[in-house]
Amino acid sequence: MANDIGKLRRSTVVSTFGPGAVVDFRADGAAISGVVSGIDEWDNSFKPAGLANPQRVHEPRLERKLGVRGFRLPPVIDENRRDDQGNPDPDPRRLVAVRFPDWLLCPSCNRIAPSRKWGDAPGKAWRICVQCTRNAPGGNKVFAFPVRFVMACKRGHLEDFPWHWWVNHKPNCENKSGFLMLKAERPGLAGLIVRCPECKENQSLDGIFSKETWRNHKCKGRRPWLAGTDEGCGEPNMQAMQRGASNLYFPAIESALSIPDWSDSIQEALGIYWQDLVDTPSEDRPAMVRILARGSLRQVLEELKLSPTELAEEIERRVQAIQAPDVLDLRAGEYRQFTLSSGYSDHSDKEFETRSVPVPPALKAYFSRIVRVARLREVRAIYGFTRINPPGDGSKGIAAIWQAKKPDWLPAIDVRGEGVFLELSADRLSTWETDAVRQRAERVNEAWKKEWAARYGEQDPVQRTITARFLLVHTFAHALMRQLTLDCGYSSASLRERLYVRDGEGAMAGLLVYTATSDADGTLGGLQRQGEAERIVKTIPAAIQAMEWCSSDPLCIEGVMGGSDGLSLAACHACVLAPETACEEFNRFLDRTMLVGAPQHPEFGYFAPLLKPQEP
Repeated sequence: MANDIGKLRRSTVVSTFGPGAVVDFRADGAAISGVVSGIDEWDNSFKPAGLANPQRVHEPRLERKLGVRGFRLPPVIDENRRDDQGNPDPDPRRLVAVRFPDWLLCPSCNRIAPSRKWGDAPGKAWRICVQCTRNAPGGNKVFAFPVRFVMACKRGHLEDFPWHWWVNHKPNCENKSGFLMLKAERPGLAGLIVRCPECKENQSLDGIFSKETWRNHKCKGRRPWLAGTDEGCGEPNMQAMQRGASNLYFPAIESALSIPDWSDSIQEALGIYWQDLVDTPSEDRPAMVRILARGSLRQVLEELKLSPTELAEEIERRVQAIQAPDVLDLRAGEYRQFTLSSGYSDHSDKEFETRSVPVPPALKAYFSRIVRVARLREVRAIYGFTRINPPGDGSKGIAAIWQAKKPDWLPAIDVRGEGVFLELSADRLSTWETDAVRQRAERVNEAWKKEWAARYGEQDPVQRTITARFLLVHTFAHALMRQLTLDCGYSSASLRERLYVRDGEGAMAGLLVYTATSDADGTLGGLQRQGEAERIVKTIPAAIQAMEWCSSDPLCIEGVMGGSDGLSLAACHACVLAPETACEEFNRFLDRTMLVGAPQHPEFGYFAPLLKPQEP
């Protein structure tokens, strides 16, 4: 019997609550904590397996980038399912979560122990304290709930806090695997005492978050989200963390926009036959299409109004495009599409439409292009996750969400929405990027190098450089999102940024602020209309003026609030930090000074002239 413990939004299964994430649920009034299982369980619990499953999507550029044949949507059960006689027939399929942490605490008697030592009931995920339930008035159950602390490794491993090791039993104690007591006697960790009821040894939890505490504690390489298939680790990477800490899980996500010539109807119409035809050798493909045209593809050909020969030619053209080396550069392709002088509009393309807007005279010094993105489709795929630190670059340090062999698919969602694209002026950038500005950006870049070395070692070269241009574009994206939430009424969590920044060959300096959600937000045109000349000429100055002062100044502008890691300078929650679902960089690499300058260095501000009183 399935233990139903709750529901998740489809989009969160590819982000906040993806495979490997610890999620809190409520079942029959009891608190349940579980780690979401890996994608191998999708094939077991939501058949048909693999890409034969009808709940799937395709995006050719992203598939090539991630080395898969397609993507599976987070599965959804059929709540209106009926049997052959028309009677309700509950769908037995479920996503799987494994109980974690396994240690539970009774709120009445303050005892803690693994789940097997508590009372249970068939088909129920909750556990009860039998002793306290027996004495409870009215026969009410006293549920045991998950303990607050777990152990995590930088390589993604996860295990229970070592309670018996921490309490340090006396040598002759016979309770080295039984119940312990955990009671708050004073405020703070120093007042949280774990005690053995047999030998009376006790320890406070003071110091559990210190790295020095665990320097000799070797990781066992445990992966509860992969059916307990542990792997070798042995590194002293373990850290004690709170179960609900925001840095316990960072999804590693790659996304792509469906742009011409990739957002057409041929691949969608071919469905499951697309990849088989792509894998067929070029010389055999026309014959294969003719065979399928007599059966499975007859209706598809009628829908597309193509002959078998024409369909084979269209497939060949797309195969050649997919195999081109530059198809892996997702951002460059999108940037070229956004910077088309006349925009893009095709009534047959339901996934992408742009409208170029003349740059208002008041903004010409700062922007070379403004584009209203009337329609867009984004596919977001999760290929792993990290713990403690956000993902660095590519697949470095990413924990797996499958057991042994990588499948030919990954979890993904596709969402549709709208947005505004802005390209910064190359001339203004060249005059603004002085040596002093570059030196300020180098402070962040050096901090990034140190973090990279701490993660992967000195011998592994850093994969990216944090430049002044990047800090500028990224911080401006946050400032613009904050202003747009005021101007057009979108919630801050419904907006997202997409950055296009590169120095040297193929230089880029642009950003897309967009909404692409699975609900109605972003389908009514309110955001893309903010790109109209008469609106954007008010929005951008307002966004910059809001950045001139922060309620945390002067500490914020001096970089005191930017965090101890040094990956941001003048940035805090009162000015530029955004919801982490909105930011590609997990709220790192931000500096308000790049927008408005500093008190002693107004020239650091790219938009500093906008702060001066304008002549009537």
